[in-house]
Amino acid sequence: MGKFAVKLVAHLVVITAMLLVLSTATIWGALATALAIGVISYLVGDLLILRTSNSNIVSTLCDAVLVFLMLWAVRASNLWSLSYTDMLIITIVAGIFEYFYHMWLLSDDRSARRQRA
Repeated sequence: MGKFAVKLVAHLVVITAMLLVLSTATIWGALATALAIGVISYLVGDLLILRTSNSNIVSTLCDAVLVFLMLWAVRASNLWSLSYTDMLIITIVAGIFEYFYHMWLLSDDRSARRQRA
């Protein structure tokens, strides 16, 4: 649960701040969006894709696409003034975090496997 909490806090802080600066999102809308992105990217990107592919690049790219699509959907449904460039910037920042987060997950997973052997 500790690693998930790190991811959730990072997404809540960074994505919420960027949405508040780059769009007309309210604090609650930005927090809800960041929370949804954090939870869904954990379930899909980390628990499903990263574990089955064991590839940081594949999982990071999938997470980035997921972030962009979720931002696009929330932007359209809430009529936020979030441009495609702004969504791309948020996606790149989230992708950079995800890359290093996945390295951490993979290194801990490999260490645990070595200890069991």
